[in-house]
Amino acid sequence: MRDYKIAPSILSADFSRLGDDVRSVLKAGADIVHFDVMDNHYVPNLTIGPLVCSALRSYGIEETIDVHLMIKPVDRIIPDFAKAGANYITFHPEASDHVDRTINLIRENGCMPGLVLNPATSITHLENCIENLDMILLMSVNPGFGGQKFIESTYKKIEQVRELIDSTGKKIRLEVDGGINIENIDKIAKAGADTFVAGSAIFNSDDYSETIQSMRKKLKSS
Repeated sequence: MRDYKIAPSILSADFSRLGDDVRSVLKAGADIVHFDVMDNHYVPNLTIGPLVCSALRSYGIEETIDVHLMIKPVDRIIPDFAKAGANYITFHPEASDHVDRTINLIRENGCMPGLVLNPATSITHLENCIENLDMILLMSVNPGFGGQKFIESTYKKIEQVRELIDSTGKKIRLEVDGGINIENIDKIAKAGADTFVAGSAIFNSDDYSETIQSMRKKLKSS
């Protein structure tokens, strides 16, 4: 069985008590804090920056923070997030003039690099860089807003990327983000994913623990 990780997106958290809400979801059984950064340029929304990441660390959040940069250009902000306490930093190839340079910049700043592919972005972007990645994030919605419906064509893409990862023999996490819930998480896992970003499905539920445990039960049966 794969090492499955559940990564709630704090985009759906209660920002009036963000530290408490993040701590609650981790105590409820989440593994990773997924941190969505949008710039109202690369995507049509504006969210949070390195100061919020740093604040979570100062608040006492010690678990893995997975920073997904939906910003363009991307290189300038990477050192700031590394300093703020990010573990993974993922970015979109369209947001970088030199993808390999950006990957190396993330690693040079002490973080694990990942590449993000939008629903219409070809997996050919992985051909020349996959062995230098620690994570591949497949968007199963178009980035910019939470609460969207899972795009069904993503299943085939997950299978294709899982094949690529397995061919390298390396431990590269395959993360999927968008429209994940209790009903479909097992099917997404069967396709080859091992890391699951769920925002509204968890943070909008009445009981974080019950929702996460229901997801884990479905994963065990996948």
